[in-house]
Amino acid sequence: MELSFLSPCLLGLESAVAFELKEMGARDVNAENGRVLFKGDERIMARANIASRFSERILILVGTFRARSFEELFEGAKALPWENFIGKNDAFPVKGYCLNSKLFAVSSCQSIIKKAVVERLKAKHKVPWFSETGALYQIRFSIMKDIVTLTIDTTGASLHKRGYRPISTPAPIKETLAAALCRFAKLRHYHTLYDPMCGSGTILIEGALLANNIPPGLNREFTSMSWKNFDSKIWQEEKERALDLVKKDTDFLAYGSDIDPEAIEIARQSVKRAGLERFINLKVADIKDFKPETEKGTLITNPPYGERLLDIEKAKEIYKVMGRVFEQKQGWSYNIITSDEDFPECFGRKPNKNRKLYNGMIQCRYYMYYK
Repeated sequence: MELSFLSPCLLGLESAVAFELKEMGARDVNAENGRVLFKGDERIMARANIASRFSERILILVGTFRARSFEELFEGAKALPWENFIGKNDAFPVKGYCLNSKLFAVSSCQSIIKKAVVERLKAKHKVPWFSETGALYQIRFSIMKDIVTLTIDTTGASLHKRGYRPISTPAPIKETLAAALCRFAKLRHYHTLYDPMCGSGTILIEGALLANNIPPGLNREFTSMSWKNFDSKIWQEEKERALDLVKKDTDFLAYGSDIDPEAIEIARQSVKRAGLERFINLKVADIKDFKPETEKGTLITNPPYGERLLDIEKAKEIYKVMGRVFEQKQGWSYNIITSDEDFPECFGRKPNKNRKLYNGMIQCRYYMYYK
């Protein structure tokens, strides 16, 4: 069955999401601000959930329409084919948000959409009420500039929750963003990755997953796995397909360090849970003592910056140290994400390239240096 999908993502990652979806075989892929639209069948739905590194969720796009009144919202929601997905016993809670629209009361919009879906399903399933004791079909809505978008969540817990991190250190970088930093740095299976301020190890782990083509969602569950109107065999087939695509016997290695022993211990736990011990080496070390283990390397790091962990002056001192210890030489690239626009000046050289990204709600720049 041909379906329309919507994949929300962090701002700045749209191109990475669109590229990976095309590689998976999705059709009519169209990147927009903070989301990517695409089409495919239930196999593509399962594949995207299992293998997407940069998406936050995979949502079935049920419909869009304009609404400037509660009546228009009700009628628009009621006109959509909810019965194609939601059965007589299934649960269908509603959540969402409003932005720059005449309809701005989220709780009221939530209630109206729920009522509209109930009325539609009553008529189609010919039942007077719903027990909602079956599978979960989480309805999500957004109302932006009076345009209503209604979707059903196939994912459950956000895709950035890979399942390998038991706890985290302060201000961790999101897994989807860490994976994108590795992709933008053109990390390959024959590279050596370094992160000398690795915190809980997210960049190292996502780098190892990317370099070895290990699907990030291989060992977790997804809401739509319990849907009766989708073939459960497809999930197993897609997991087997993903496993077949894992690179074997790569030359990839990663070296991570941090000044905080507790952070390194958490990183060790996460690396073990991810099954990546043979790829990732960890130690306690200060950035000023950074000495690479190899002649070539790809360094990707998320240093502490003023808005995140340290005051601005301390952060700037770290940038100066980085400029001294990150030697400009053949075979090396240095990739640093920070919100401090003065970073290149403190670091001591202009980047070859930079791009705007968001770490949570903080606008950052990803500075890339290569010889």
